[in-house]
Amino acid sequence: MQQDLSCLTVRITPEGEHMSASPNLTLLQCLEQQGVQWPTSCRSGTCRTCTGQLLSGQVRYDMAWPGLSAEEKADGFILPCVAFPVTDLVLKDPFSD
Repeated sequence: MQQDLSCLTVRITPEGEHMSASPNLTLLQCLEQQGVQWPTSCRSGTCRTCTGQLLSGQVRYDMAWPGLSAEEKADGFILPCVAFPVTDLVLKDPFSD
């Protein structure tokens, strides 16, 4: 069964808040459009203020190398300001720690 790419789902844990996302908008734009608070500053992938942890799913970047180390990427860290959702996602709430 093929997934409908016009509307993806993002779940933020541990609260389990659900929202929809578009593959044509950055993840941060999707979060903000639906009133979800997320730390942000530069919106260009360099300041790392918005760094979040992707627990499941896949994102894509239009830039060659966003401001994350290979180790951070391997641990599931993403930059929502420049990441575009590709599949349904589960994110760790950046305010939960």
